[in-house]
Amino acid sequence: MFRTFIIAEAGVNHNGSLDMAKELVYRAVEAGADAVKFQTFKAEHIISRHAQKAEYQKKRTDNEESQLEMVKKLELSREMHEELVRCCRDNNIKFLSTPFDVGSVDLLAHDIQVDQLKIPSGEITNAPLLLKIAQSNLPVFLSTGMSNLGEIEQALAVLSYGYVADKQAPSLSRFMEVYSSEEGQQVLREKVTLLHCTTEYPAPFEDVNLRAMDTLAAAFGLRVGFSDHTRGISVPIAAVARGAKVIEKHFTLDRSLPGPDHMASLEPDELKQMIDSIRQVEMALGKPMKLATPVEQKNKAVARKSLVVAKTIRKGDQFTTENVTSKRPGTGISPMLYWEWIGKVADRDYEEDDVIQS
Repeated sequence: MFRTFIIAEAGVNHNGSLDMAKELVYRAVEAGADAVKFQTFKAEHIISRHAQKAEYQKKRTDNEESQLEMVKKLELSREMHEELVRCCRDNNIKFLSTPFDVGSVDLLAHDIQVDQLKIPSGEITNAPLLLKIAQSNLPVFLSTGMSNLGEIEQALAVLSYGYVADKQAPSLSRFMEVYSSEEGQQVLREKVTLLHCTTEYPAPFEDVNLRAMDTLAAAFGLRVGFSDHTRGISVPIAAVARGAKVIEKHFTLDRSLPGPDHMASLEPDELKQMIDSIRQVEMALGKPMKLATPVEQKNKAVARKSLVVAKTIRKGDQFTTENVTSKRPGTGISPMLYWEWIGKVADRDYEEDDVIQS
């Protein structure tokens, strides 16, 4: 049975507190997640002092502070990263993080030595960062929110160039040449999982477009998953039923906490409910063959019907449409053979409701 890889996205819902971040790890473990993911950045390297907050951020944070001021409070130091990695290792859950700048790639890939990275939707056009990530040679989850197929293809082209370690000078044309090569395609199949995503918090159900996962799989031939920003748990469960190999979902200790992402996140009990439901769906997906399962076999005799006598028949009488019918149990001759029995001669006496014997 295939097992969906489930990422509990802690993101910045630790509010800059190591204790809260570790509590998020513990809750992700209790919920049954495969990985817990944070975000790694230096605020001044990724946000200018002129950058405005998103509308959803304005609604949930201090309107007087800038986006830079808001995000600065959510940074995790190197020491905090190291402690969280130890915490994850001790609790048998995978540590993941999203690097938002080149220095953060170095921290995660070389200093902390994670074994996988997540590229967020907002960085899908950030070619220098994509190249730096690919040069780490780590496999990645690539979120595709706000993008079209052409933009995704260009991002994959940069990644393929970086993974292949091409010696020619970087350029969009060279990226595409490597992407079009068999070597470039092979390395993407080995390294990249695409995550369909709708970048809004929370994402309206009518804008989720889960069928786009099929388009991504057909267009790029890569593993496809789903990074979810909707309210509740129904959409990620549906995504698994549609073939998502990975599910990423934001969670928080408490939706009422101050901060930009808490309101669009699951609380721990909801995260566990989502994961339990996904595991049930995985079992229910089963195999593609349509056969009677072992648990069904015992019910055939109870649920199906046999040819039975509708009224008394004496030895030598013919079976007719008036004296033969079908009733439970299904231990006798199948009603599929009804017409073959009409006109035959009874070789013994039958009373009403007797099962006809061959």
